[in-house]
Amino acid sequence: MKIGIASDHAGYELKSAIIKELNQQFNLIDFGTKNSEKSVDYPDFAKILCQKLINGEIEKGILICGSGVGISIAANRFKKIRAALCFFPEVAELSRKHNDANVLCLGARIIDKPTAVKCVQTFLNTEFEAGRHIERVEKLSFEC
Repeated sequence: MKIGIASDHAGYELKSAIIKELNQQFNLIDFGTKNSEKSVDYPDFAKILCQKLINGEIEKGILICGSGVGISIAANRFKKIRAALCFFPEVAELSRKHNDANVLCLGARIIDKPTAVKCVQTFLNTEFEAGRHIERVEKLSFEC
């Protein structure tokens, strides 16, 4: 399974740590940023990853910014993207089981590295339960 991962400058260190820790377990493809020193705009990296997901180049995504809020808002602007901001593995699990989330968002200034790694592992190893949740998930693609 190909998994995209991207961050802004604030999420760079956590992104690097996740790649180092989990790249043997998952096929993680880094879409940037490649530098923690230069300030960049999180919507640009959310857009890159979400387009790759929509085009089928990756199967799931991980996005990281300082709080996780901005990058999750940016990702959820794209049709067919269900980005879930998670701070605990239990939330990552439920986001997959009940919401069929396809992008995990993390806040590098909020979550510690071991918890972030556990959230990623849980998110990527949990299947969508479907069943009664299918109709609800389909309603998430409504037009405004």
